[in-house]
Amino acid sequence: MSASGYQESRDLFVRRWGEMGAAWGISRTMAEIHALLFTATEPLCMDDVMAQLNISRGNASMNLRQLLTWGLIRRVHARSDRKVYFIAESDVWEMFRIISRERQRREVEPIIETIERCRAMVEKPPRGLSAEERDRVQVYSRRLAEMLEFLGMMGTASNLFARAGKGGARRVLSLLSRAIG
Repeated sequence: MSASGYQESRDLFVRRWGEMGAAWGISRTMAEIHALLFTATEPLCMDDVMAQLNISRGNASMNLRQLLTWGLIRRVHARSDRKVYFIAESDVWEMFRIISRERQRREVEPIIETIERCRAMVEKPPRGLSAEERDRVQVYSRRLAEMLEFLGMMGTASNLFARAGKGGARRVLSLLSRAIG
């Protein structure tokens, strides 16, 4: 592969990772910085990130801070250099465990809390409801309960899958494939 093929491939990966990140509800730039650092073979400083992605210092700084907060990257220092460098978590399984945990915390837990509040609001319907209104409340409450059950099972499955790691996940998938047929 030529050097230009390598760079084209890397640029495509960074761009697509950014698009996927945007679809997941995180900043496109944050996802692109993560992809850039993930694919880098050596630590990059903020100036490197800014130059390679053509972004401002403020944008780079804000998104690097967010990636640090998530735990997807970490700071490293080079001897005799005052600049701060960054490297990404390179273990794909650990990276996805971190992303899953953050998405659970930021997206799933708030909706679970909302669904539980909504169910509590209709737990004891007021007297005097018509049969049609009671039926509507029961259907609504049952659907919310099913949604809670589904989200709980998916959260448990995601946590187990992440904890199992690569080898364990392969075994789980093999067992599931055999069980489902």
